[in-house]
Amino acid sequence: MSQKFDVVVIGAGPGGYVAAIKAAQLGLKTACIEKYQDKEGKLALGGTCLNVGCIPSKALLDSSWKFYEAKNGFSIHGISTSEVSMDVPAMVGRKANIVKGLTGGVASLFKANGVTTLQGHGKLLAGKKVELTAADGTVEIIEADHVILASGSRPIDIPPAPVDQKVIVDSTGALEFQQVPQRLGVIGAGVIGLELGSVWARLGAQVTVLEALEKFIPAADEAVSKEALKTFTKQGLDIKLGARVTGSKVEGEEVVVSYTDAAGEQSITFDRLIVAVGRRPVTTDLLASDSGVDLDERGFIYVDDYCTTSVPGVYAIGDVVRGLMLAHKASEEGIMVVERIKGHKAQMNYNLIPSVIYTHPEIAWVGKTEQTLKSEGVEVNVGTFPFAASGRAMAANDTGGFVKIIADAKTDRVLGVHVIGPSAAELVQQGAIAMEFGSSAEDIGMMVFSHPTLSEALHEAALAVNGGAIHIQNRKKR
Repeated sequence: MSQKFDVVVIGAGPGGYVAAIKAAQLGLKTACIEKYQDKEGKLALGGTCLNVGCIPSKALLDSSWKFYEAKNGFSIHGISTSEVSMDVPAMVGRKANIVKGLTGGVASLFKANGVTTLQGHGKLLAGKKVELTAADGTVEIIEADHVILASGSRPIDIPPAPVDQKVIVDSTGALEFQQVPQRLGVIGAGVIGLELGSVWARLGAQVTVLEALEKFIPAADEAVSKEALKTFTKQGLDIKLGARVTGSKVEGEEVVVSYTDAAGEQSITFDRLIVAVGRRPVTTDLLASDSGVDLDERGFIYVDDYCTTSVPGVYAIGDVVRGLMLAHKASEEGIMVVERIKGHKAQMNYNLIPSVIYTHPEIAWVGKTEQTLKSEGVEVNVGTFPFAASGRAMAANDTGGFVKIIADAKTDRVLGVHVIGPSAAELVQQGAIAMEFGSSAEDIGMMVFSHPTLSEALHEAALAVNGGAIHIQNRKKR
């Protein structure tokens, strides 16, 4: 007799594991299927984010920044050090321990909440049945009242640079380098490319980023993109825009990359090459031909605003559906779906999902950019405040960047918050909270912010929207 559950979740990433825990908390008999194994061959929950994505990359970003500061930024504080060196295997080992702790934590949460963990490959069949194939090939059919598809995404491969995980690596391989490559190439100036490029540049690699697009970080506000390009170039990243990679040839321990740009055909040699051109949904062998679930032309599962698929009782969340490929988006979709399964009228505000790039300085934004609002014909007032005028930033010797707030010129309602600088992600989250409640720039300006904090930069930017900033000169109204 087959096992039967109220909810079966396929995938234990930030979307799937959160949905499974929430379902169990709401009294639903829940199972979560996951096949990913760690290097020791043990089941590892947490998906890409915990195992080979958000968490390990942040561990390396923090370690490499501490090294960079010790080497270049301590003397201004009066701290003198002898020669500072980095033990790369120790840094990568620390990262692995953090991952192990967090993935083990998810397993403990499953146990504590009564979620049944099923190891193997899950495939949706007709009639909300799920085929579970174990590692040894044995097959079991599981029945469910509700199925949540949360199979995530994988790095996109490109024919001109086939990944071998030795000389040409994807984002997973770039987290495992045991020594600093002297010459490192990165294909793609997106979030992953910039973060991984930054890690190894801080440790001494000569980093060249090849980006096919002419615009740098096009999703960000133009003022932020411009500042970021200037800052990263100053940090030693050689960012080549409009550079389309046409081929690569591995020769021993190095790779020759061919690309075209405005000047024509070019070639450049690297010791390692990271391919970071984006991610695609994992929908291969997820759906039986008669499952009834529809895919769009790019391989994403078609869903409505509530993550409902074309089959009643089957939902899809996270990287396999439309929208931003972000862990926090996936988690909240998981919560929404489970709440709706329980009959609650939960919904998600897709307009206020923060985006973050964890370089140094951090880059983060929520809401719309100034260029988008202008193209929509919306009249806006803009307030900016530089961290160079922040006492807290000065004390921390971290004064690069600024906070920018965009408000509707007629209603003063905040439409976008954009930050490049220290703690950008945390400041943008403050903006997101204010925007969720329909705050005006004046509302933020009237709140009391503790002094001295980096948050005061958000306060001052809000005051600057209407020409009332205290700690910088206001722009004269035309």
